[in-house]
Amino acid sequence: MTQFENNCYYLSAHAACVLTTDFIGKLAPVLTADAMAAPFTVLDCFDQSLRRSGRLLLETGRSFELLRSDGRVLAQPAERRGQFIADFQEGPVKQALADISPLRSLLAIGSGDLRRAVLAFLDDDHKTYCRAYLHFLTGTDGTAVVLVTPQGLLGYDKALVALNLRIGACGGTALNIGQLYINLLPDRVAYAAKPDVILKTDDTAFDAATAIISAYIPVIRANEAGIIADHDTEFLHDYRVALRKIRSVLSLLKGVYPENQTADLKARFAALMVPTGRLRDIDVYLLQTPQYHDLLPKLFHGGLDTMFGMFAAERKAEKARLARHLRGKKYAQAITDLAGLFDARSMLGRGPNADLGAADYGPALIWKRYRKICGFAQRIGPETTDAEMHALRIHCKKLRYLMEFFGPLFPMPDFKSLIKPLKHLQENLGLVNDYSVQQASLQGFLRDGPEWATGVKLEVAQSVGALIAVLQRRQFEERGKIVESFAQFRNPQTQKAFRDLFHERRDKK
Repeated sequence: MTQFENNCYYLSAHAACVLTTDFIGKLAPVLTADAMAAPFTVLDCFDQSLRRSGRLLLETGRSFELLRSDGRVLAQPAERRGQFIADFQEGPVKQALADISPLRSLLAIGSGDLRRAVLAFLDDDHKTYCRAYLHFLTGTDGTAVVLVTPQGLLGYDKALVALNLRIGACGGTALNIGQLYINLLPDRVAYAAKPDVILKTDDTAFDAATAIISAYIPVIRANEAGIIADHDTEFLHDYRVALRKIRSVLSLLKGVYPENQTADLKARFAALMVPTGRLRDIDVYLLQTPQYHDLLPKLFHGGLDTMFGMFAAERKAEKARLARHLRGKKYAQAITDLAGLFDARSMLGRGPNADLGAADYGPALIWKRYRKICGFAQRIGPETTDAEMHALRIHCKKLRYLMEFFGPLFPMPDFKSLIKPLKHLQENLGLVNDYSVQQASLQGFLRDGPEWATGVKLEVAQSVGALIAVLQRRQFEERGKIVESFAQFRNPQTQKAFRDLFHERRDKK
């Protein structure tokens, strides 16, 4: 393992040439470089989680090297079974990447050549006083950058100080991973599943709705290639969430567009969602394979494996069908027309609420939705049906979307304090709904599934029956937590905060 404890600096190729040829006082520079450059690949998730966290992961063929924003470089052999962090062999790089989503695959987002070198500074007796480790990185477009990590030797602190000063004099700056990405991958556009939507206090409701939809259409387009390539399941998830948010804008911001155009847009965006449903359902099941195994004793695992094998086979066919759909001319025309409509805006009509101020319209919607949820909460009890719980969950999701849509118009600390209890409530309601849906789906699987040999059918039925029983118990336990979550969501402090931010603030204008 390679690990440098000192600061890491960023230099241009020209500045590095000066550093490697100039004396430091009486100390002469001696550069020892690899005979040949090694090709490297920059790895990151599609959402660029490594870039956003200030890390750069290189695969050089024989090793992984992880450059961190604090200047440390970790390395381990580049041995892995697949494209996910979990597929890496144990080592310091895998351990340092433990925070990366296990659902996101690592993709090659850039490449180039890497040449390593050691720059030592020697006295007349060829004694080394300090040294620096150099990484010469050259992108495929010819962009070259150099990373310099100085290292002192025991008893020669002054030489290390002089080396750091010389690096600074050459234009060296502390390593900035974000800037390094820009220099190595100048054409790589950052992806955000939740794009920043800039809203101004004088924007109209029409401006707000159109800006939000315009921001999420590129998210849809950005995920198409990943769904087709099937890099990981998060591409389809992000695609569907972006569509869901667009449809929520059309449903929640009533009267912004003319009624007939709103209905037309709803139908067109809904048509994009329909072909994705079954594949996402299957993905959710397969992602839960480890959890389902953990819920049941091993004697039931055989039946579960048979069921998951059937889901995997269905997924293969469903994935191919969706890929054909996304490659098709009909889909391309549909999404291109919608993107063009919101880019140009000239063909968008203005409904009766179009010219309302967004800073008034948004808070009014949020306050109304919050009061509706609080009223619903008073009726929650042991007798509340799954359908009613699901309806409540939808109300909470709509409130969350409204708050996200109009969030840029409000003070962020106050806003975040209200999102937290809502998110906690949504998590409880989501689990209750998931357990309910899973039980119904598993019962349907037993009822409508294919014919198996008698022994196999019995094994599957026993495993699925045991799983349904466990899910039912989990659902009951989670329902008990909802009352507590609601108490937090509608306590006097939270109600006052909602009122102050979204109701009285508007009335005082």
